[in-house]
Amino acid sequence: MKKMKRAVVCTSVLVGMLGLVGCSQNESASEGGNSNASQGESKPISIMAVLHTPEVPDKKIQNMIEENTDTTLDIQWVPQNNYEERLNAAFATGTLPQVIYVSGPEMFYEALRDDQFWEIGPYLDEFENLKNLKPDVLSNMEFEGKLYSIYQGRPLSRQGIIYRKDWADELGLEAPTTTDEVYEMLRAFTEDDPDGNGRDDTFGLTDRNELQYGAFKSVASWFGTPNQWGEKDGKITPEFMFDEYKETLDFFRDLHENGYINQDFPVTSKTDQQDLLKTGKAGMYIGSMGDVETLYRDATDLNPDVEFDVHNYVEGPDGEYGIWSIPGYSRMLLFPRSSVETEEELKHILNFYDQMMDPENMNLMTWGVEGEHYEIEDGKAQSIADNQQANDREVKPYLSLEIGEPETTGKYEGLSKYEPKTKATELEKDNEDYLIPDLSVGLVSDTYVQNGDRLQGIIDDATYKYMLGQIDEAGFDSAVDNWLNQGGQDMIDEYTEAYNAQ
Repeated sequence: MKKMKRAVVCTSVLVGMLGLVGCSQNESASEGGNSNASQGESKPISIMAVLHTPEVPDKKIQNMIEENTDTTLDIQWVPQNNYEERLNAAFATGTLPQVIYVSGPEMFYEALRDDQFWEIGPYLDEFENLKNLKPDVLSNMEFEGKLYSIYQGRPLSRQGIIYRKDWADELGLEAPTTTDEVYEMLRAFTEDDPDGNGRDDTFGLTDRNELQYGAFKSVASWFGTPNQWGEKDGKITPEFMFDEYKETLDFFRDLHENGYINQDFPVTSKTDQQDLLKTGKAGMYIGSMGDVETLYRDATDLNPDVEFDVHNYVEGPDGEYGIWSIPGYSRMLLFPRSSVETEEELKHILNFYDQMMDPENMNLMTWGVEGEHYEIEDGKAQSIADNQQANDREVKPYLSLEIGEPETTGKYEGLSKYEPKTKATELEKDNEDYLIPDLSVGLVSDTYVQNGDRLQGIIDDATYKYMLGQIDEAGFDSAVDNWLNQGGQDMIDEYTEAYNAQ
């Protein structure tokens, strides 16, 4: 058994965004730290924030943040579905706020090249908290060797298996540690009556219409497929041009042919996917292991005897375990020169974020008010169940403004009394020893910026058709040739040239 080399990675990400306008305070922040201006003289921080909840939040937490940072906030909450459109409009009309949050720099490549955003790398060491942001994550956000952003941190890989432990125990199965054992568990959950009701009414894997965050990419990692882009014959090459990707296709095609996976998974939503596990129709879910607590809570409403467990380490045919990863952040923050006009103003904004990284402020945004929204037990935070509606209304929306991660901010981690959830958190950390690097991290392909989504659609369509048995290997290869001819070869050449230059 071999460990794969540890690496921080990045994936191609869909652009989902929010914007935040920073402050200019009376006292210069040129010396870093937590210098504050008086509230009356400070420039308001206007925020165009993504709203993930049904209602605009109560201002209770906002008022406390303003008091702690000696700042005035003017927050405009924009529903997630409308946010990108609003940001595009602001960019087109030259009315961007002072800080915007983006999933990646792709949308603003040309603007970055044209020096329309501040390079902030040289300033971070001036601030007590900002200088502690993780160097590897910051490196993943660099554009052509320069750092323009700070970030909202996330675990590098939450991916693994959630499965019906009571079914596995009934059939004498242990947690699967190889792809063959995964296949056998899925077969047994389908054919061997795991719920003991004498009916043919269960199947193995529940999946959904998402190749990245559904089951496909995690299984591809087990087979040794690169994470988005890898090196082949001296060129930076997309994952679907590797033999391991085709092995994954065959694995899913076999599952589909034998009925070991929901037959309509290419059109199944995440909600419906999870319902198949909760209702006892399916026995395995491959994705974020942290989902196990919510899945368990809902499942026990229907069946109090249900038992789940989680697992991460699955060796592929080569005897190794690897797992794909996000780049260590969910969103990155950019600072437009059109609205941040001076270096002094930039430093004031960075100083605000430096203050926001203090544990008191991060806990306030994440958990709310101790004793009202959450309690501390064993050094961890636990939301007060009886006040969940207040948490959702008053606290949850402010997660859109967080920065860093528990290791760099000192904020409380969450407490769970459900053992598989605690185990999932530990396995997420264990995954960091087995991350598969994306060799396109930090590289730029103009063809990808212009046509990447359209070209990826060619491959996604062929991937689903192959798994469903609608095309054979020759049909898939034809789709790859189409991808190459419509611009894919240019992407390979551009990434390879950038990689060699780097």
